[in-house]
Amino acid sequence: MSANVLNLPLPSFMQDEDLILFNDSVAKWIDDHAPPEKFAQWIAASSVPRDLWNAAGDAGLLGVSMPEEDGGFGGDYRHEVVIMQQLGWKGADHFGISLHNAIVMPYIWHYGTEEQKARWLPRLQSGELVGAIAMTEPGAGSDLQGIKTTAIKKGDHYVLNGSKTFITNGQLANFIIVVAKTDPAEGAKGTTLICLETDGAEGFERGRNLHKIGMEANDTSELFFNDVKVPLENAIGGSEGQGFVQLMQQLPQERLNIAVQGIAASERGLEATIAYVKERKAFGKRVIDFQNTQFKLAEVKTKLTVARVFVNHCIEQHLQGKLDAATASMAKYWVTDIQGEVIDEMLQLFGGYGYMTEYPIAQLYKDARVQRIYGGTNEIMKLLIARTL
Repeated sequence: MSANVLNLPLPSFMQDEDLILFNDSVAKWIDDHAPPEKFAQWIAASSVPRDLWNAAGDAGLLGVSMPEEDGGFGGDYRHEVVIMQQLGWKGADHFGISLHNAIVMPYIWHYGTEEQKARWLPRLQSGELVGAIAMTEPGAGSDLQGIKTTAIKKGDHYVLNGSKTFITNGQLANFIIVVAKTDPAEGAKGTTLICLETDGAEGFERGRNLHKIGMEANDTSELFFNDVKVPLENAIGGSEGQGFVQLMQQLPQERLNIAVQGIAASERGLEATIAYVKERKAFGKRVIDFQNTQFKLAEVKTKLTVARVFVNHCIEQHLQGKLDAATASMAKYWVTDIQGEVIDEMLQLFGGYGYMTEYPIAQLYKDARVQRIYGGTNEIMKLLIARTL
């Protein structure tokens, strides 16, 4: 389905003819709408343009794993994998489509009322709405039980107060799932997921577009809620106190997404590095002809092969409804650790050029670092795995 730098056969669950055609169409769409020269501009602007979301909606790339009867494309998680992989292979992975598709929309589909599905999923599928989920706060990251944002019932609405930070798609999103306490005295049991349509919402403010060391074209923001009125019917599922359970049930897919993105980016790095060392000369011969280069790349290819096989196993388990939280945590932490390790090794083979931002390996190096932080830090992943011992 792509230039397979690892020379691995396509896993059986990805060998569907329609899926292969979809893969080709996604690759072409990225080439047409998000080529490297445009992405360089978007990195400088710290955001992709809003109309890219509309173009993705027009092309059927939004809501790909949602059923057609609910306003989606009618695919499954494999289609999300295709999009994440192609974005990673082509260096367009700053576009926050996987969060919109494979994190935000599933909350509505899995837990929303029929009215909520009808109200939001078609608009998320078209690109009219751009999705984000506001979990992290200045004082609460991986520890979601520690959030302070509140949504207190008052008449026919909630009054939302608090702040969030590091919110992906934060500058462009106009549909935000806010993790809030509807009953602060109940701790995790008092957590509810509240959907906010931000257009015209009084008291809602966006902070600055945060400047990051990597993933620069992915807008990331602070969000502020100052007595924001939200209709009671915007609580996902129409009931309170289910938010923490819903988060815990959906986080395995988010963590698998991160692993899928990590292996795709690493494969792109290996492809770029092999091409570079075959062309670059030092001391009268190609860099690839040095035994050290061959050994380093042999190690990288081996590690990425193991990672790819494990990620494919996790995807298959997830498609069968068998991926548990601990295994998803293993995929997230181990793949992202390997990603950082091998990209560092590959950058070294570029020498000084690897430190120059015009070379893709430099961007891959910067982008890789956050993978070990978001979606729950890798230290938290180890804690979750340790609970199964």
